[in-house]
Amino acid sequence: QVQLVESGGGLVQPGGSLRLSCAAERVIFSTNTMGWYRQAPGKERELVATKANSGLTDYADSVKGRFTISRDNAMNTVYLQMNSLKPEDTAVDYCNYESYGVNYWGKGTLVTVSS
Repeated sequence: QVQLVESGGGLVQPGGSLRLSCAAERVIFSTNTMGWYRQAPGKERELVATKANSGLTDYADSVKGRFTISRDNAMNTVYLQMNSLKPEDTAVDYCNYESYGVNYWGKGTLVTVSS
């Protein structure tokens, strides 16, 4: 089964930056989409950003212009560069791997934006 190993979460002040990383291990499918979803306290999980191995990207409107998703396809790793962080970005961020309709999830990494 695909396993996702996340890193990079933490505490940052408003306006600061963080970079999340997620490595997919035991991958068997070459056609896939990797990315990030987040869940804030009291809210439903929502899309942050995804990127297919073809290069196609998808961003939530709330993060466009602030976050950048990138991939190292050879290493099956996805990154999320988060700039100009806001308190409303506080959430547990989950790495996601999808291939042929099957989704795999990381354990989540907490991002806290607070002064």
